[in-house]
Amino acid sequence: MALDTATVPADGPSVGLAAELRLPVWNALADRADALRRALPPRPENVPARFAWWRSLTAVQSRDAALLDRLDALCGHLAGRPAPGCAADDPLPEAALEAVDGFVGEDLAGRIASYRAVRGGDAVTRRPPGRRAAAR
Repeated sequence: MALDTATVPADGPSVGLAAELRLPVWNALADRADALRRALPPRPENVPARFAWWRSLTAVQSRDAALLDRLDALCGHLAGRPAPGCAADDPLPEAALEAVDGFVGEDLAGRIASYRAVRGGDAVTRRPPGRRAAAR
């Protein structure tokens, strides 16, 4: 999966940090996805076989397969294909940052913390995409 770096928005205070972090975050997401892909039984492409595959998985494998799908979607988002639940114009969604928490080195974790601070706080203080502020 190739990362298209030409789709980073050209305005806002966190644009430079987002552009700097997209590739390392994408690499961390892809590494996690690859590890899960190797740990799971091979996933068939055709629909009936895929259904049988899902049914054959243990509870842990099912959870890992769902996580693999989410990680692949987040990698796609960073490559320019919006992931479900992420704003299409968000170059580095909080879901992607949360998915790499604990799976990156101290240097990258520090840069992610700086990005979160510049962007306006963590996920707890930000509204989900598409939600309006409460009326006062």
